[in-house]
Formats: sequence, C-alpha cells, structure tokens
Amino acid sequence: MKKVGIMGGTFNPIHIGHLIIAEKAREQFHLDEILFIPCGNPYMKDCKEVLPGEVRAEMTKLATIENPFFDVSMIEVEKEGNTYTYETLNSLHDKNPGTEYYFILGADSLWAIENWKAPEKIFAGCNILAAVRDDKSTADMEKQIAYLKEKYKASIFLLHTSNIEISSSMIRESVKEGNSIRYLVPDAVYDYIIKNKLYKAD
Repeated sequence: MKKVGIMGGTFNPIHIGHLIIAEKAREQFHLDEILFIPCGNPYMKDCKEVLPGEVRAEMTKLATIENPFFDVSMIEVEKEGNTYTYETLNSLHDKNPGTEYYFILGADSLWAIENWKAPEKIFAGCNILAAVRDDKSTADMEKQIAYLKEKYKASIFLLHTSNIEISSSMIRESVKEGNSIRYLVPDAVYDYIIKNKLYKAD
C-alpha cells in the first residue's frame, strides 16, 4: 500500500520549517510521497491577511519543485466555499483507494483538532503525525494522544523534528518592516515575494 504524507496549511507563505517537518516525516515513517495541500478558504483564520489561493499555491510549488518526493495538490484551492479536512480526505481516498494517508500537524493542533469540522471523520480517514515542539512536553503530548485514541480510536504518532522557530506570520511582519526574510524561505519563494511585492504594508 502506498504511504502518502499530507502537509496541509495556509502557506502564507510556505517556509523552511514546513519543508523540514515534511522531510522528517517522510524519513521517519518511510513515506512514499509528501502531498502539500494549500487550503482554499481558511475559514478559521482572519482572511484579510491571506493571499489568494493561487498565489499561495504557486509559492508552494516553487518551494517543493526540487524535491522528487514532494508534490502539490490544488484540491482545496480549486474548491469553492469553505474547505474541510475530512472532505479533502474523502476525495483523496475516492481517487486513490489503495493509499494510506498520514496527516502531518503541529503540536498545538493536537489540542485544536476537536474544534475542526467532523474530527471523528478526520481520525477515521488518516493516521496523524504530530510534530513535537519545545513549548509542549512529550509527556503532555502523549497524554493528549492517549485521550484522542480513547475517544476517537485515532491512530496518532509523535513526529520528532528540530524545533524551528519560524512562522508565516513572522515572515509577513518582517517584510512589512523592511527586514530580510532570506534563508527563512526557499530562494525561489524569496524571489517571488520580492518580485511581486507581497506582504508590503499598505
């Protein structure tokens, strides 16, 4: 059975941290591929700062094109209205019935996922890989994992990665302030942001 990791997110913009976590997930869990899925309408975020899906997807493609194990899906960007993880998983299973999916998320999302639409369907549709972060102890994460496993019969594993203090919001703020974001994003993404004057203050 093919094993595919899913790296979902707003990617506003995608940065080095996303890529490192994805590569670590591929390595630790022997995944055949990592599928990056930029979200379409991020209904749980303030949309005022979110660039159009096509722009975020283009940056994601630029960031991942050199890795033969990375691919980008437009499944959510091309969907009208709100996009929900459980619906995306259903669509992926319909198209690829012989594939096992591993959804990669940050430690904070282990506590937030019950607020997502139909969490029970998310857990039924994939394995979860939760990245360990310094601000969450392994003991706390294991306790939360045990709770979710008991409640939802979820399949959840800890993903051990370097603690990379980079965020998309930090990058956007740096651009607004006129500071360099070189080495925080891949060179191709850096060039795209500069060329298109993205995230500049009004």
